[in-house]
Amino acid sequence: MALPRIIFVNRFFYPDHSATAQILADLCFALSKDGLDVRVVTSRAVYDDPSIQLSGAEHVNGVQIKRIWTTRFGRKSLAGRAVDYLSFYAAAFWALLRSLRPGDLVIAKTDPPMISVVAALAASLRGARHINWLQDLYPEVAAELGIRALSGAGGKSLRIVRNLSLRSARANVVIGERMAERLEAEGVAPHAIAVIHNWSDDELVTPLVRDQCELRREWGFQDDAFVVGYSGNLGRAHEVETLLGAARRLKHDPRIRFLFIGGGHHGDGLAGRVEAEGLSNFMFQPYQPKHMLAQSLAVPDVHWLSLRPELEGLIVPSKFYGIAAAGRPVLSVTDPDGEIARLVRLHDCGLVVSPGHDEDLASAIMTLAGSPDLCRQMGESSRAMLLANYTRRGSIARWSALLRGVAD
Repeated sequence: MALPRIIFVNRFFYPDHSATAQILADLCFALSKDGLDVRVVTSRAVYDDPSIQLSGAEHVNGVQIKRIWTTRFGRKSLAGRAVDYLSFYAAAFWALLRSLRPGDLVIAKTDPPMISVVAALAASLRGARHINWLQDLYPEVAAELGIRALSGAGGKSLRIVRNLSLRSARANVVIGERMAERLEAEGVAPHAIAVIHNWSDDELVTPLVRDQCELRREWGFQDDAFVVGYSGNLGRAHEVETLLGAARRLKHDPRIRFLFIGGGHHGDGLAGRVEAEGLSNFMFQPYQPKHMLAQSLAVPDVHWLSLRPELEGLIVPSKFYGIAAAGRPVLSVTDPDGEIARLVRLHDCGLVVSPGHDEDLASAIMTLAGSPDLCRQMGESSRAMLLANYTRRGSIARWSALLRGVAD
């Protein structure tokens, strides 16, 4: 059987280091290596530095990359971000119209939001087929984050249009069971929904014990320190008040240290609040290069992650898989019935704390700090869960099977 061309659409791609770009690159390069004709329509921008402009066309690892021109105002203002989105919609639509052939498979991710509508329209006009790869659900996320224009009639109208693009798709790939439940509630047929979890590079990131983690010593953590870490983007969807409350309660215990690696809306603000309150138990480090991930994820004894409860089913914190790859337990500051909380309890790979309960978080930290064997066992369970269910190779194999099934 002759396989069709596969065209992915996403605002960021290799060599960008954002989470969506990295996971898309993993999939594209693997599919190309497997003999598929893979192409990407993306922007020339870099996620965290709008001053950088990448080349317009490139071949990398067998993947043909078409980088379209867009505005590059960046993430500092909602207005600038909206203009960036609009320019990408227009340029991507034109690029797809010019390049699509009947029978092609167009796969739209969710950056920018609602790109599924653009991809569905272009595919329909050119006789191609489309698949949606949903990392989050807009406009619901925006409405929950307080954007008023998307919480009333405007948001309802966008949902109607978005849902048309979901119902017309050959498949909708979601990254969690709660998200699948949301799509069914929106009227998407269950047979058109596939759950394929995100992944981390479980071959690059492997568990390291303290003695193997040179970065821990380089950053000055003592042997008896118990490090509570966070790695990645801490954005508007996440919650920091519970962590800050726990840090205040534990500030007089010299063993407990908090490490933040990365950035984001709340990440940038967290550093200022820590300094203003004189919390000396924090350390901040920038994003680490990919080849240092195994080391940087091994520095903490436990990682925390968070998600605002109202966003359950709309977003899944993908950093969970990197934590598991590193063989560390998880402190899940989320809805107790949320996606990550369910997995943490099912696999006994950490502890769950409801947002706002900083006393419970402080208690959970002290429990793990005082029980090295429990902490180690939970870390081992975390890695075992990943190897059994969420390896990069396994998820990519599920993607390959899905694409071949749609093409047949």
